[in-house]
Amino acid sequence: MPRVPLSAPSSPVGPRPPEPVSPRIDDPMALLRACHEKVVRFTTLAQRLQAHVRQQGVDEQAREAAQAVLRYFTLAAPLHHADEDDDLFVALRALGHLTLTARIDALQAEHDTLGQQWAEVRPWLEAIAAGQLPSAPEPDVDGFATRYRDHAHAEESDVYPHAAELSPAALQALADAMVARRQHRAADRPG
Repeated sequence: MPRVPLSAPSSPVGPRPPEPVSPRIDDPMALLRACHEKVVRFTTLAQRLQAHVRQQGVDEQAREAAQAVLRYFTLAAPLHHADEDDDLFVALRALGHLTLTARIDALQAEHDTLGQQWAEVRPWLEAIAAGQLPSAPEPDVDGFATRYRDHAHAEESDVYPHAAELSPAALQALADAMVARRQHRAADRPG
C-alpha cells in the first residue's frame, strides 16, 4: 500500500512573511488571515494523518503530526477565536450594519459547534500523539476539517472586509488586545 505523506501542503498563495514575534502587531487583520491559513494547513494534516494511521498504523511520523495538530488547536486556535469574539466582532457590531451583525452572530455561534467537533477529534489525536492506536471509533475528521475551513472562508469573505470601515483607533485597539492576549498566555505557560 502506498505511504500517505503527512507533511502539510504549502500555501497555494505562496510563501508568507514570518509572523510578528515582537510585542506589536502592525496589521491585525493580516494576523487573523494567517491564522486561517494555519487552520487550512492543520485540518489538512489531520485528514492526512487519519489516512496514514489507517494504512501505516501509529508510527513516529503519525505521533509528530498528531502533536502538531494538537498544539495548534489547543494553543493558537482558542486565541484566534478570542481575537474575533472578544474584539473584532465587538468592533464590527458597533458599525451598526444589521446584515453584518446577523452574519457575525451566526459565525460566532459556529465557534461553539467547532469546539464540540474538536472535542470529538482531540482524544483520537491525543492517543496517536502518545503512540497508541485509538481504541474508540474514529471521529469525523473530514467533517471537522471541512467545517472549519468553510467557517474560516466565510469569515474572510463576509466579515473581514468590513474591518476597512473601522477607525485606525479601533484597529489599534484590536491589535493591542491581540498582543495582550498572547503575552498573558505566554506568562501563564510553565517555564
